[in-house]
Amino acid sequence: MEKVLYNRLVAIRRKIHANPEIGYQEFETADLVCKELDALGIPYKRNIAKTGVIATLVKGEGPCVALRADMDALPIKEETELEFKSEKKLKKDKQTDIPLMHACGHDMHTTMLLGAAALLKESDFKGTVKFIFQPSEEDVYDDPEKKSGGQRIVESGELDNVKAALGLHVHPLLPVGKLAYKLGQALACANFFKIEITGKMAHAAVAPHLGIDAILISSHIIQSVSSIVSKYIPPHEPTVISFTKINGGIAPNVIADKVILEGTVRALDLSTFNQVLERMEKIIEGTRTAFDCQIKIEYNLNYPSLLNDKNVHADMGAALDRVFGKENILPVEAILGSEDFAFYSRKVPSMFYFLGARDTAEKAYFLHDSKVVFNEECIPYGSELLCDGALTLLKN
Repeated sequence: MEKVLYNRLVAIRRKIHANPEIGYQEFETADLVCKELDALGIPYKRNIAKTGVIATLVKGEGPCVALRADMDALPIKEETELEFKSEKKLKKDKQTDIPLMHACGHDMHTTMLLGAAALLKESDFKGTVKFIFQPSEEDVYDDPEKKSGGQRIVESGELDNVKAALGLHVHPLLPVGKLAYKLGQALACANFFKIEITGKMAHAAVAPHLGIDAILISSHIIQSVSSIVSKYIPPHEPTVISFTKINGGIAPNVIADKVILEGTVRALDLSTFNQVLERMEKIIEGTRTAFDCQIKIEYNLNYPSLLNDKNVHADMGAALDRVFGKENILPVEAILGSEDFAFYSRKVPSMFYFLGARDTAEKAYFLHDSKVVFNEECIPYGSELLCDGALTLLKN
C-alpha cells in the first residue's frame, strides 16, 4: 500500500475512533463513509438496514462478491492513553450520560473496507464488488424488532445476487502480519436475555412475610440457570451461560418488588443452544409457581453460529499467501464469541478471518476492554486481504 493512502486511512480511522456511535445511531460515521466514497467516485445507497451504507463497484460482466465491515461502537468509557481517544458520551436521559468507545475495533474494520475500495477502484477485474458498511453488530439496543444490522442486511435482499462474502475482525492479542481462521463452525450461536422478576414490596423487618422478595427469587434463578451447563449439557459441547447485569431494590429496609437480570447464552451447536433455552424456560416457569411471582423473559438478539466455507477459503489461498505469507496463516479452534456476520454465512458461501492487530506495548488487552489498543500498522493487511480476496474470488 502506498504511503499516501496509508496516511489517509490512519486519519480516517482516528476520526472514527474519536467519534464512536452505538448501533443504529451511526449517522456521522455513515456521513464520513459517504464522503470518502464520493471522493473515490464509487456510487452507494444509504439507509440500508437503517443506518447502513452499501457501495457498488461494477467493472464489466462477471460475478458479484461482498465485502463487509461493521461501524458501531460500545457503551464503554475509554481508558487508553491515545491522543485521539473517545471522550464522547451518549445522552440516554436527563440523569445518565453513557460513555462510548470503539473497544471492538469496528473503526479499524470500516477504515480497512474504505482502503479496499480505494485499491479496487484502481484494479482490473470483471464483475461487481459490494462494500457493505453495516450498522449495529454489537447489540440491538432500542430496536423494537430486536434485529441486528447483519440480519437486516440479509433481509434487505442486498445479498441475493452475491456469490461469496468476506469479513474480518481485528485481534488485539495476535501480532500484526498474522491471520487466523477456523473452517466450518467458527463462532457460536448467541443471544442476550433479560429476565424481569416482579414480586411484592413489604417492610424488610416488620413484615417481610407479606412481601414477595424479588432479590431472593433472582438468586434462585441465577444459581439454577448457571447449573444448566454442568448438569445437562455434555462436556464436549462448548456452552456458556453468563449473568452480566443485575438491578433491583430501592432501600435497605424495603423488600424489593422488582429485579432485572441480564446475560448471554453461547453454544457452538444449534441444538445444544436451543436445549439451554428450553431448560431456562422450565426453570423460570417452576420458579414462578414456587414463589407465586411474575417472571418475564425476553431475548434481545439471536445470532446463529458462523460458518466458514472451505471452498471460499481454498479459492482465497493465493491471495492470502501474497498478503501474509504461508507461515503467518494460522488455523485455530472455534471460540464462543459471536458475530452477526453469521447471517451472511447462512445466506452465501463466506469466510471470516481474524487479523493480527496487537499493539507494541508490553501488555495487550482483549476486545471490549476499556484499555484495548489496536495497532494501525495492520490496516494495510486488512485492506489488501479484502481487495486481493475479492479479486481472487471474482476470477474463480
